[in-house]
Amino acid sequence: MKASTFVYPWDVNGDPEAADRIAALGVRQATLAAAYHSTRALTPRHPRHRIVTAEHASVLYPTDARWEGRELRPYPAGDWAPGDAFGEASKALLDAGLEVHTWVVLAHNSRLGAEHPATSVVNAYGDRYPWAPCIAQPATRAYLVDLAVEAAVRHGAAGTELESLGWYGLQHLHAHDKTGGVPLGDAGMYLMALCFCATCREGYGEQGVDADELAAAVRRALEPLWQGAPDEGWAGVEKLLGASYAAATRAWRDETARTLQETAVRAVRAAAPEGFQILLHADPVTYHVGANPGVDPEHILSVADGVVVPCAGGPELLTPFAATGKEAVLAANFPVISQMGGSPGTLAADVARARELGATEVRLYHAGLASDGDLEAIRAGLASL
Repeated sequence: MKASTFVYPWDVNGDPEAADRIAALGVRQATLAAAYHSTRALTPRHPRHRIVTAEHASVLYPTDARWEGRELRPYPAGDWAPGDAFGEASKALLDAGLEVHTWVVLAHNSRLGAEHPATSVVNAYGDRYPWAPCIAQPATRAYLVDLAVEAAVRHGAAGTELESLGWYGLQHLHAHDKTGGVPLGDAGMYLMALCFCATCREGYGEQGVDADELAAAVRRALEPLWQGAPDEGWAGVEKLLGASYAAATRAWRDETARTLQETAVRAVRAAAPEGFQILLHADPVTYHVGANPGVDPEHILSVADGVVVPCAGGPELLTPFAATGKEAVLAANFPVISQMGGSPGTLAADVARARELGATEVRLYHAGLASDGDLEAIRAGLASL
């Protein structure tokens, strides 16, 4: 079973041993960040640094002329990934015998929201989520599609993995995050993700719903949750919001995400060489939001070459994708950093279970962040497959 690990350019660049160390894990592929959100990352083996602070979402390569004169455009990286950081790291990984695929984060960009606040998701209380571009807005959609194309199709890359190609919501870690005090549950997270920007308000109107009345209904629906009574699942959304309002929001949001995904994949495919693989990070529950946005399994596997499925809580989310019967890549994404909730010591068993549920490939998060002990466990786990 083909295995790949996620990597940042700064894990590789400036460390002459990094690429060979990654290849020695037993992976065949490196999924290398080409466009990424802000982060603070540990680099436990790098000869020059131990902490990298990416201060804002950026592309990790030089952009081209497609962005000239446009208000919404990607930001270049600072000194954490200067020049063509992706290209430099990609060459080292290719020279080590690894296949390289691009890792492209799309609708997750705090700097975009800070500098262009009108692009952000606005919840039912009027609070903006600067990290979450509203994917219904035409200018934002055009920006995301062009970013997907440019960041995905880099020289030497054999494929891409598109993350956050869908709705984002409340799920976002800020510095000194203080949002975990009330258990919102699955239903509450959906209600807090509903956008009320001008474009979405018009969209609800197209579904026969008055946006002001819907926003008021959402606020009422959330009241029991603020008092500590979370609800789960779509049944919880319908119970709290009412079935008709719930259906209207779902119709608008599902269609918005679905058409963006279709457009982006089609554009990447048109720009890519023959055989270029296009995967989406995805969750099989369509109303879920975040880095692994919800999709309809049957639909997305008719659009993309496959999906990367989050398996931190186990590989069960693979089942709806496998049940389609489509020939597609189903990559089980396992966290393998013990201090970040991963379990590298059980990797072989986890992969075996994922294979039983339909996985065709494995993704490991994340070789650059892992301790030496975790890397050794990963090597042992992959060697036993």
